[in-house]
Amino acid sequence: MSWKATDAVNERIKMVGQYLSEGDSISELARWYGVSRKTVYKWVERYEQQGAAGLEDLSRAPHHPGGAISPAMEERILAWKEDKPLWGAPKIHAKLQGLADCPAESTVSNVLARHGLSRKQRRRQQATPSQSPLGHCEAVNQVWCADFKGHFRTRDGQRCDPLTISDAHSRYLLCCRGLGGGIGSRLVQPLFMATFREYGVPEALRTDNGPPFASTGLGGLSPLSVWWIELGIRLERIVPGQPQQNGRHERMHRTLKEATAHPPCRTLRLQQKAFDAFRAEYNHERPHEALGQKPPASLYVPARRDYPEGKLARRGYPEEWVKRTVRPGGRIRWQGQEINISRALCGREIGLKPVGEGQWAVYFESLALGALDERKGRVEPARTLQWREPEEK
Repeated sequence: MSWKATDAVNERIKMVGQYLSEGDSISELARWYGVSRKTVYKWVERYEQQGAAGLEDLSRAPHHPGGAISPAMEERILAWKEDKPLWGAPKIHAKLQGLADCPAESTVSNVLARHGLSRKQRRRQQATPSQSPLGHCEAVNQVWCADFKGHFRTRDGQRCDPLTISDAHSRYLLCCRGLGGGIGSRLVQPLFMATFREYGVPEALRTDNGPPFASTGLGGLSPLSVWWIELGIRLERIVPGQPQQNGRHERMHRTLKEATAHPPCRTLRLQQKAFDAFRAEYNHERPHEALGQKPPASLYVPARRDYPEGKLARRGYPEEWVKRTVRPGGRIRWQGQEINISRALCGREIGLKPVGEGQWAVYFESLALGALDERKGRVEPARTLQWREPEEK
């Protein structure tokens, strides 16, 4: 058995001591300690070169790992990180694809960690999620997402409310505009109009339940959502208090905040320049993991349906339905009674479909608003967004 004593390092010290002080030969020491003559020579030589520290075991790790990258590649990785400080290893690795010496993603991650340029994300506990509301979104322009990123103030004290619109399938950021005068429909509608003119009209728009997208009135209608319905756009609203149902858009907001508002710019005009630069990079350069590390622009194409210029065409209702025009104040006249509908529908025509004795289903275009009960003299609102099929028109 090699190294007859209990501790290898102590045995080496004693062996070298015998060699130096007692003059034992290499062969005698090898026989006494049960090792080869080559081993005795090795430890004597190490002690003469390094002292007692030379008798410690050395790491078995190779001095030059087989997967080591060249200094030039490491500099390239660090340059990408300096240019794109919010990008992590997956995105930087995607940009290095195609190079002959492209390292593995784990190697890129190790380089960033070694230089203190990576950060570990804390895992947050979450409630059990429901099925993804955007699971049906399988093509571009099927669903657009719109929201206001939380407001903040530029360094000169002006309030900034960034309105963002994105395509849910490709993640393409269609609009990012900082508003400084409020978030009312009159300010927001021109931005949607400009976006529709540039990219076409989507099949559906997904928003939260706050203004200017929705209201607490019948059907949750607001002037803005009424206009969307007239354009043939279906409304999708997340459940109140469930922002994860618009999770793709919310995740983009986090990236937007990190890139443009830490810290905010000096003025609203400069802040908008930062938004514009972010949108260009986000759409055309930044790889997206959910898209196979491709940028959104590689998938997105404008919608086939163009924005209709001029007066919007009315779709009308079936002949057997009763029609009423919503009067000022948001009411209709029905059998001598004033029935509340919605102020957002003033001047618009609604359709009432007979469904039973004294019972009428109330519609605006294709949206079911609720049920009119003649005996109660009011409309019971629909609990969820419901749409009639095209063949019912």
